[in-house]
Amino acid sequence: MSDLIWLSEAQMRRIEPYFPLSHGVPRVDDRRIISGIIFVIMNGLRWRDAPFEYGPPKTIYNRFIRWSRLGVFNKIFAGLAAKGGKPDQLMIDATHLKALRTAASLLKKGPVSRRIGRTKGGLNSKLHAVCDGNGRPLIMLLSEGQMSDYKGAVLMIDALPKAKALLGDRGYDADWFWAALADRKIPACIPSKVNRKVPIQHDPALYRQRHKIEIMSAICIAATVIFWLNQ
Repeated sequence: MSDLIWLSEAQMRRIEPYFPLSHGVPRVDDRRIISGIIFVIMNGLRWRDAPFEYGPPKTIYNRFIRWSRLGVFNKIFAGLAAKGGKPDQLMIDATHLKALRTAASLLKKGPVSRRIGRTKGGLNSKLHAVCDGNGRPLIMLLSEGQMSDYKGAVLMIDALPKAKALLGDRGYDADWFWAALADRKIPACIPSKVNRKVPIQHDPALYRQRHKIEIMSAICIAATVIFWLNQ
């Protein structure tokens, strides 16, 4: 297939420091397996439909599961994003991710939450994200679909890097959030909620730039490739 995805040697050198050490038998070719994982996820395929050029689908799947549980992909994303330099702007938003009806069985399985909840729209998860001024993701948090934007912000506030401004919609207009940003010396551009007695002024022209985060809906692995490896 001519449209296969292959990480370059230079890209591999950037992410290899985050790989776990191999114990005993050497691992199957990292470049082939990681490229296969990326291809499957970015094309929305079933693991068994991975092109044969990437090797046995079971090997690809097992690597994805094992490294996901070890937090390897999250470490790669966080490590590369941290090297992007100090952002001038931050943008915060959240979006729902629809879950298949068959995911209902995941709600009760295992000791760890599967981050799937139930709202009026059915089964879904919610992706909370913070991007820089170019729309490149810096922080991503997956939660149950019923978690409010407000609670998601609580979980991400301590990880916010310093910036000249943060843009968010009125769902983030809360006194605690304004205070938390002020403590970090990050000016906010957030429209006031309709029920706020004394509206807080914001810059409409600056706020219009927030569309960049609204179109960002990648997950950790895809975002790593799109925004931090292809530079």
